[in-house]
Amino acid sequence: MDLQRHRAFLLGAAIAGLAMSVGLHPSRAEQAAIDLDGLTAKQAAADLCAGKITSKALTSAALARAKASQNLNAFITLDEEGAMKAAAAFDAGRARKSACKPLGGVPIVIKDNIEVAGLPATAGTPVLKGFVPRKDAPVAAKLRAAGAIIIGKTNMHELAFGISGYNPTFQTGPAPGIRNAYDATKIAGGSSSGTAAAIGARIVTAGLGTDTGGSVRIPCALNGCASLRPTVGRYPSDAIAPISHTRDTAGPMASTMADVAILDRVIAGGGVIAPANLKEVRIGVVAAMLANLDGDTDAAFRAAVEKLKSAGVAVVDVDMPKLAELNGQVGFPVALYEAYDDMVAYLKHTRTGITIEQLAKSISSPDVKGTYDGLVIPRKLPGPNNTVAEAKPAYDAAMKTARPALQALYRDTFAKNHLDAIAFPTTPKVAIPAQPDASSVENFVLFIQNTDPGSNAGIPGIQIPVALGASTKLPVGLELDSPAGSDRRLVAIGIALDGVFGRLPAPSGH
Repeated sequence: MDLQRHRAFLLGAAIAGLAMSVGLHPSRAEQAAIDLDGLTAKQAAADLCAGKITSKALTSAALARAKASQNLNAFITLDEEGAMKAAAAFDAGRARKSACKPLGGVPIVIKDNIEVAGLPATAGTPVLKGFVPRKDAPVAAKLRAAGAIIIGKTNMHELAFGISGYNPTFQTGPAPGIRNAYDATKIAGGSSSGTAAAIGARIVTAGLGTDTGGSVRIPCALNGCASLRPTVGRYPSDAIAPISHTRDTAGPMASTMADVAILDRVIAGGGVIAPANLKEVRIGVVAAMLANLDGDTDAAFRAAVEKLKSAGVAVVDVDMPKLAELNGQVGFPVALYEAYDDMVAYLKHTRTGITIEQLAKSISSPDVKGTYDGLVIPRKLPGPNNTVAEAKPAYDAAMKTARPALQALYRDTFAKNHLDAIAFPTTPKVAIPAQPDASSVENFVLFIQNTDPGSNAGIPGIQIPVALGASTKLPVGLELDSPAGSDRRLVAIGIALDGVFGRLPAPSGH
């Protein structure tokens, strides 16, 4: 274990002793009174506001579970000292009767491509280990201003370029790669892997990730958490290591959609979102998005649709002709072309002096290194028969023709069928074994099958946990995508669906 990881995780008896000497650690009895398995961010904030629990007790319990769950490789940096000091400050403020805040005293986590002042922002890659920002990214600053306690930075698929989370760079457990909260032999999904694993393992109730083609929805589907990919532009994107400015967005991830709603309101503003009346909701199902499903996912999705109908939701079959064709003309051309210029600009922002060539040379994940060396750096796109082509013509065509056509297809589908959303399995399969071939191109294409089209259209999508697979006992997720700008309506539907599907049982062993 290198020095940084030693510092991040094994702060040692000296720091623990210091914390106790200045009264930062609560009693074991106080910690034992907190049920992390059943807690939500909404309930935690209410209990903290009412003085039923202290932030010191809750934060200490979260940190203890994080350290007991090192086999998941969920964290790159665990900020025990900073988190406990922030918790103590919150408790002191409450003792002075300071006003309650939406996330006051609630422990959260932040994906490590989002900058947090005073903590390394590695984007999951070796060359950025030494980059320590002086300021919070705006999205992180909003959560901190709402009272959240940031306990650490979470591990991720390297540079956010993948769906498995199998990143060998940062390892605290016995085996590489971020591991699934429900089965540590399986992947956590990606690229916001550690945030999802931390929420699924009941370490925290909420956190932040980022999403380019599915990266807050895929890992939440596989770890049993809820998430929102907002309409692109709803949240500020400053101080976040990028892939594609056209496609990237930060996204809230949490135990329930009601918790996701709190984070969204903190970041984007607006009043409290009330649950939707499900009898006034109309949802479409597209047959093409039901391909390649494993048995557990197929059964869980069909059961979820029946639950929607029983709750009063109108569910109708709709057709989206040329969806896959248009999406194929947008996805890789946009992401791979913009990745070069956007990363060059970000590295300049870091003032580290690191070049994109140095970054590429140090990449430790074979799949990401292959993408950078073969496509991003030379500005190429994959072609037929293992050939490559110049990226610029395909990018121009995507932005001028294919992407507007894809957006029009979604607009027309929603409008002509009078839909609030379309529904589909978030991922076609439950979590697969955590091993290097989890990051294969075939698995990448498979797992973004349903999340990618909406990403390329820039529309919002929510992921809702609906079941544990009948045979695998692994989480299965349902996604709803809705028209651009309808985020609050979509979240309102999600909150109502919390009551339809309930919350998945906590992973065994907690």
